[in-house]
Amino acid sequence: MRNPPQILIADDNTSNVDILKMLLEAHGYEILTAEDGEQALASARSRQPDLILLDIMMPKMNGIEVCKRLKGDEAVAFIPIILITAKTDPTDIVAGLEAGAEEYLTKPVDQTALVARVKSMLRVKELHDTTQSQAAELAELNQGLEQRVREQLNELERVSQLKRFFSPQLAELIVSSGDDSFLESHRQEITVVFCDLRNFTEFSSNAEPEEQIRVLREYHDVVGGLIFRFEATLEHFAGDGVMAFFNDPIPCPDPAARAIRMAIAMRDEVASLVKAWEKRGIKLGFGVGIALGYATLGRVGFEGQFHYMAIGSVANLAARLCDEAKDQQILITKRVYGEVEELVEVERIGDLTFKGFHKPIPTYQIVTLRPEIL
Repeated sequence: MRNPPQILIADDNTSNVDILKMLLEAHGYEILTAEDGEQALASARSRQPDLILLDIMMPKMNGIEVCKRLKGDEAVAFIPIILITAKTDPTDIVAGLEAGAEEYLTKPVDQTALVARVKSMLRVKELHDTTQSQAAELAELNQGLEQRVREQLNELERVSQLKRFFSPQLAELIVSSGDDSFLESHRQEITVVFCDLRNFTEFSSNAEPEEQIRVLREYHDVVGGLIFRFEATLEHFAGDGVMAFFNDPIPCPDPAARAIRMAIAMRDEVASLVKAWEKRGIKLGFGVGIALGYATLGRVGFEGQFHYMAIGSVANLAARLCDEAKDQQILITKRVYGEVEELVEVERIGDLTFKGFHKPIPTYQIVTLRPEIL
């Protein structure tokens, strides 16, 4: 991959191109541009950039057709493509992904999401280029390079093992950085989200084991999917209790806001599960607690079975708030509310006393996102 990486922006709207170009140049990338599909195809083949931002609606040849042709050309097939669309209809997005695009963004493009996806796709491109370079060396060296092959296989195995214990973004960070030092004990401010099911203990004491496993699988599929969608770090899940946090090991600019949005999405999607469970005679609910504060984080465990943990009162407080929450409630501390008061509508619950905390904790209930935020 080039240094700096080269990115092709293909869009017939010059204003969009100028905005994207200015943003990405500020991050040190070299930018190429194309104003229609034919130019994009020709530029991609001749210049072979490291990444392509491809608008779907363009004259002469639309972005989906450009994507199909590039992915069908062995010389440029592995250049990552991020589709950009102004449509809310998912049909074009699905068609683009089926044509081979790796990612998509909707207009207006969120700057944070754009930079994150660009970095992620460039890591993929860098890994591909590295693999290609090593393959060329293998063809030349034969003797002695068998060890390199084994090292590559070991690295792939390492990624596979890491993803068993860490969230995908953490596993990728470990492998791409080649530096495990950030996994050592350190202190960081994080926003912790703790959630579990109401009445699960009573349910589990009466239900058949197969029914318990089915319910947990359905619940974990929903909650786990949202944790990774919002790019939280999964700390642990034990039965119906799930803990995740934001701002470590990957920093984010709005950890409290992300936590709130994720919790609301969890509440909405688990509510659908609860209705389905009720039809099977299962009465469960869902509660969430969110706290913000400093914790000590790091790797614990033993060889082959490591976990990344957050230890401190902030984690305990989130768990206590979750225990206190009634069905469909999301309880937050005053400190969290101070970070998101422009984002949400709340109701004050009062000052609650929790085991392990010497002073009562001012507590609020999340009602909904403010209408202008939705």
